[in-house]
Amino acid sequence: MKTLNEDIKTGNLKGAYLLYGEEAYLKKQYKDRLSKAVLKEDDRMNYAYYEGKGINPAELIDLAETMPFFAERRLIVVENSGFFKNAVPELADYIKIMPDSTCFLFVENEVDKRGRIYKAVKNKGRAVELKRQDEKTLLYWIAGNVKREGKQIKEQTAKYLISKTGDDMEKLVHELEKLFSYTLNRTEITAEDIDAVCTVQITNQIFDMVESVAMKKQKKALEYYYDLLALKEPPMRILYLLSRQFRLLLHVKELQKKGCDKGMIAKTAGLHPFVAGKYMQQSKSFSGRELRKIMEDAADIEEMVKTGRLSDRMSVELFIVKYSAASQ
Repeated sequence: MKTLNEDIKTGNLKGAYLLYGEEAYLKKQYKDRLSKAVLKEDDRMNYAYYEGKGINPAELIDLAETMPFFAERRLIVVENSGFFKNAVPELADYIKIMPDSTCFLFVENEVDKRGRIYKAVKNKGRAVELKRQDEKTLLYWIAGNVKREGKQIKEQTAKYLISKTGDDMEKLVHELEKLFSYTLNRTEITAEDIDAVCTVQITNQIFDMVESVAMKKQKKALEYYYDLLALKEPPMRILYLLSRQFRLLLHVKELQKKGCDKGMIAKTAGLHPFVAGKYMQQSKSFSGRELRKIMEDAADIEEMVKTGRLSDRMSVELFIVKYSAASQ
């Protein structure tokens, strides 16, 4: 991102850019910033936007060959095309020889770094991965947003916000907007404000449900279940998410046994480092044998529901009751 910011700041722009990764908020921010850096804000004559599968590479090449209208450059934005997961040899070859009067801006979720088009864009310009940010970066970013609104938030409260709503920056923006409106006549944003107006992501509710199961807090575990049902979450999806949680806990536990640190566990299990730390802590409440048994029972319940031997709502409730019951 440093080189990308430098290009925008200096105006020394490349012929092709690729923004990719799972952080949608950053992709949108940099797409907008690059677009404004390449073209004047009101210049629609030299701007073209393509989205989705089925885009014809030949059409892009023809447009790129067209001289810009009373401007230095023409900007062609291509989003979610799938080009970087499939072979597009003609476009890859063209990017190598494209005129300086055209700038391509590709925005994708996934890419194959071995592909010809990825290598072509990287050689012609920049390929920048915009992934989920770590906790330190998110805390700094939240503090900046809050400060711009003339408000304050303690670091511990900002951490609480991330833990409740997740690390997706787009979602965090919406939650911050709700908090700014809710605390209109106050300066400080508190944990109570977060509880009052912020939407808790379902994976966090599942995490809390599993925590209640681990602590044998049966009433609390069932409350989480009923809350999810009230939010119209299907019982079998809840069971799937519970099973996924226990599977991840087992994976994390096995990685810990191998001596892996938090960074390695996060990378191997596909978790954010902040989330990996929470899973490492929660996995201590279960033995590997217990986790395997829980997952086997979940699979049995799914089979019984599919064959009509149990109702979905009751089966998941019994599953939660069984594993959250206090040891005799």
